Amino acid sequence: MANKYRHNKIKQEHTIIEDVLPMLEDIALSRLIKSIIPGRINRRKGSGVPAYIQLKYNTQSGIKLIAKNSESLQEVFVVTDYPDKTMEYLKKLDFIK
Repeated sequence: MANKYRHNKIKQEHTIIEDVLPMLEDIALSRLIKSIIPGRINRRKGSGVPAYIQLKYNTQSGIKLIAKNSESLQEVFVVTDYPDKTMEYLKKLDFIK
């Protein structure tokens, strides 16, 4: 039963906002990334924008991201030993702002 909430490198114990999971799966393909941990979800006023991920800042264990769609935003924590290299990698992805 070890890792019953993990699929690939993504922890899925809680809900992940709509349209963000495929983006997280693309991010998880990188060898730089050890784990992806989605956090709490907050509501926001609908804006009609497609889902995207925003880089925030480095943490002790890696990087904090914010995933957004037209109705919600969610904290996402990326665990990595190489936060600067990982940030550069993420900046090259089309869905990262």
